[in-house]
Amino acid sequence: MSQTYHYLVRRLHSFAGIFPVGIFLLMHLFINSFALRGEAAYNRAVGFVNNIPGLVYLEILLIGVPIAFHALYGLWVTYVTKTSIFQYYYFRNWMFYLQRLTAVITLIFVVWHVWVLRIVRVFTGTEMTFLTVQAWLANPLYLTFYIIGLLAAVYHFSNGLWSFLVTWGITIGPESQRLTLYVCTVIFILLGIAGINSVYAFIR
Repeated sequence: MSQTYHYLVRRLHSFAGIFPVGIFLLMHLFINSFALRGEAAYNRAVGFVNNIPGLVYLEILLIGVPIAFHALYGLWVTYVTKTSIFQYYYFRNWMFYLQRLTAVITLIFVVWHVWVLRIVRVFTGTEMTFLTVQAWLANPLYLTFYIIGLLAAVYHFSNGLWSFLVTWGITIGPESQRLTLYVCTVIFILLGIAGINSVYAFIR
């Protein structure tokens, strides 16, 4: 793979991680937040999304394909990149390692999530409702896995946002990169809290 080709693919990979994959994550967290308003509010929000015309095609083209590209290239980068966290204890080195680790966790979580909440639902005819999610999260193993996957996805997005700004030359100097690191850390904390609050709404 030539340097130019690798450079372009890396930028496209970074872009896909924010648009539309990151936007999908934010929309997913937003829909789940309706659970805080109760069963009826959540069911209305999910019903609205499920009734979007051509939803299946939109999911495949605007979500499925970008996620597949981002995940496969990310796994390749994870495979070929040598991580030296025990040799170099730099902060960004740890962030780089955690970005790769959460990439794998997030991919497993997304595959499981799509299988359980989309594919199985089609074959079994199960409606995606507040009570359906509540029943799944009543299982301690599912609940634990969901929270780990949620936090991994949120971290991967937040730290990926920092990398996106660097990769695309938006934050160039050390001061701007340090400032956006703080901002992205706050984004991680806020999204993590919001996501866990939504989970709590299902199990309380």
